[in-house]
Amino acid sequence: MTVPSALRFEHHEEPLGIGEDRPRLSWQVTTERTGWVQAAYELELGPDETSLVSYGRVETAEQLLRPWPAAPLKSRQRVAARVRVWGADDGVPSSWSPLAFVEAGLLHATDWQASMIRPAWKEASVDTEPASRLSRTFELDGHAASARLYASAHGLYVAYINGRRIGNERLAPGWTSYHHRLRYQTHDVTDYLQPGTNVIGLELADGWWRGNLGFQEKRNYYGNRTAAIAQLEIVDDLGEVTLIGTDNSWKAGTGPVLAADLYNGESYDARMADQGWAGSLDTTFDGVVEENFDPAVFVAPDGPPVRATEELAVKAVLTSPSGKTLLDFGQNLVGHVRIRVSGERGTEVVLRHAEVLEHGELGTRPLRVAKQTDRYILRGGTEEQWEPEFTIHGFRYVEVSGWPGELNPEAFTAVVVHSDLLRSGTFECSDPMLNQLHSNVLWGMRGNFVDVPTDCPQRNERLGWTGDFQVFAATASFLYRIPGFTASWLKDLSAEQGTYGPPPLVVPEVTFDMPPFPVRPVMAAWGDAAVLVPWVLYQCTGDLEFLRRQLPSMRAWLEAAVEAAGPELRFEQGMQFGDWLDPAAPPNEPGAARTPWQFVAQAYLAHSASVASQAAALVGDDDESARFRELGLRARTVFRERFVAEGGRITPETQTAYSVALSFGVLEPAERAVAAAGLAAAVEADGYRIATGFVGTPLVCDALSDHGYAPAAYRLLLQTECPSWLYPVTMGATTIWERWDAMLPDGSINPGEMTSFNHYALGAVADWMHRTVAGLAPAELGYRNIEVRPRPGGGLDWAEARHETPYGEAAVRWELSGQAFSLAVTVPAGCTAAVHLPDAAESRYDIGSGVYTFSCDVAQTDVSRTPQLSARP
Repeated sequence: MTVPSALRFEHHEEPLGIGEDRPRLSWQVTTERTGWVQAAYELELGPDETSLVSYGRVETAEQLLRPWPAAPLKSRQRVAARVRVWGADDGVPSSWSPLAFVEAGLLHATDWQASMIRPAWKEASVDTEPASRLSRTFELDGHAASARLYASAHGLYVAYINGRRIGNERLAPGWTSYHHRLRYQTHDVTDYLQPGTNVIGLELADGWWRGNLGFQEKRNYYGNRTAAIAQLEIVDDLGEVTLIGTDNSWKAGTGPVLAADLYNGESYDARMADQGWAGSLDTTFDGVVEENFDPAVFVAPDGPPVRATEELAVKAVLTSPSGKTLLDFGQNLVGHVRIRVSGERGTEVVLRHAEVLEHGELGTRPLRVAKQTDRYILRGGTEEQWEPEFTIHGFRYVEVSGWPGELNPEAFTAVVVHSDLLRSGTFECSDPMLNQLHSNVLWGMRGNFVDVPTDCPQRNERLGWTGDFQVFAATASFLYRIPGFTASWLKDLSAEQGTYGPPPLVVPEVTFDMPPFPVRPVMAAWGDAAVLVPWVLYQCTGDLEFLRRQLPSMRAWLEAAVEAAGPELRFEQGMQFGDWLDPAAPPNEPGAARTPWQFVAQAYLAHSASVASQAAALVGDDDESARFRELGLRARTVFRERFVAEGGRITPETQTAYSVALSFGVLEPAERAVAAAGLAAAVEADGYRIATGFVGTPLVCDALSDHGYAPAAYRLLLQTECPSWLYPVTMGATTIWERWDAMLPDGSINPGEMTSFNHYALGAVADWMHRTVAGLAPAELGYRNIEVRPRPGGGLDWAEARHETPYGEAAVRWELSGQAFSLAVTVPAGCTAAVHLPDAAESRYDIGSGVYTFSCDVAQTDVSRTPQLSARP
């Protein structure tokens, strides 16, 4: 039986309130028929299941991003859709897919009749202000057939109707380049309304808008007043619409949130929980002011919101040498702690958060000035439950003080918070340390993908560094479904960048003084995110819109890089980050790498120009493609003149230099064997310890294994001495560290000012683990054709990977017993795969969709070990 399913609109996980009026459609197919390929499809659309209209049979094998067949959606319009398909050898159509619904948001600025409002009282905003509450009452005659709330804010907001929190989003409206793009949310609030009197309210806190932001202690970055806008549209059974919008009739008050800051934490006085809402007994209301606001900056979400996604219990209660009570949740995470507590009215409970312990005490030095402290003042009486709304922390350990009575660990729950991305990839193998490493990569991504891809989640930084995401994008795209999330970030990058010059170092942009750099420096590997991140998205989705939309940004970046290189196209003057955090760099000089930044900049210019040329050609801009191609060839020539010796030797002879040269297409085919041997020699000379920073780390294992040195790549991966990927695992790490030696062997924190224990960039090696250790990789766009090429090694007995491709789940599992190798492969319907076996003949099998098994004999690998996981916390 053949059944289409998972009907999707654009890249939305939740197509309520979308911003596209012609959303493209995609679907998956489940079938028992091996080798099934679609030959045609038929779409039916309509306002509901009883009013569907067929748009005819379309002859095509394509099932991703098919054109919207109907008239463009209008604001607020809701449409039901379903699809059926024909296989290439099917005489009859499949059954219809389950019905899916899509609903447009407010597509035009003129749809907004509400005003952006703020409290009328004065605020200095030199420090965190109490959260404000904006509200009003209204009457509803009879039953609401449907109701939608459209809302946003300058700051963070939570909406309520009749005392019920609306939705489960966190940190709404999220963080975008607010002056260019301010997100709004659409909520179905039909079930929140009641006949008679209703109360609608919005609670507002500082958030990114005016809270502490960046590592130079800036506040009020976007504005010095918080404000909110809400438009409630109620439709009755007769189709009549009642609109309740924010205006000067609303009331302003304050409630229990005394202070809330993303870096410093939240203070909550439960004795004030019922205050500040219209309709309450509180009489201390103030008026509101309508702000001058242009709704043209509003955009609908591209990706899923931030939510609470998991809960963890306390693993251990510890007492520090100084007598402090510490909770260990067993996992470095991002979110907050929920408490259940009983005690006298006015009792204050204080929670301090940190990622690690240093000699048994809470390790707060890496936080710099971020306090990461929550305070709760009890109301008194019955048991109380509380969790903060307007802050997040990076932590594994929590110091508890002021707890009334005996502390019960079951009274504390760690709530994991991040963008609610769909998990799409898994990896596991027979080595427990590699499994822990992969888990660290996963948790590092979860903790830093909080609406934007941040560098770290704990100290006073938490910024969307472009270089970090650039090197990690391929790994991220395997682990989670990120197209919508990344589309939003790339739109911000383009908006901040404009039509000339490099993109900001961090997106959304937060300017900072960082001598000797200008405010907007040309920074290779970081600025190249403008080219390489959309390229990764295109490869994993096949969506040309990522390239078409970002092409002007690519052009602006490459022009800026050319200007910085000068007429000879040689990077010489100035300074760049280069191979940031090379393990040989001193703690307070993270840019002092063994590979010069000029090498990195020269190579990246050649590489990005080549990629941009391909992107321009794909979207039909042949003139731009030719221009980029010529630039790439010139940059390649300069690189070779400066850094490639006769035969393929590279100067300097570092792991990063050889890895970059082998990966970026700057070598002639005859030179590659010499360069690969040079890389292998460099790795051996370094004692099979990692000797790369941000630039070289994602490349070194591929550069080895692609050129006949897979055993060396495995030895590098499996190294446990510092610096290595597994050294943090031996130290009990549960996320990827910023520095290879963020914690020293004696349990002391690295003395450098910049030491995060949750920094995903160096975890980019997981991409190699997926593609090479397990052997699952895309061979064509969107995994339409899959390459299965496992390379057993490292003493592993088995490995497996699964990935939810746009077509469905692909899976690989191999086992090795002596020389006997067995392989199981799952290929989703509509896809094909090339299976390469690791036998002496390098056998290849081309297969269609279905489930397959293969076996062969392989030569015994030359790397084996039996590592033990450390029990050290």
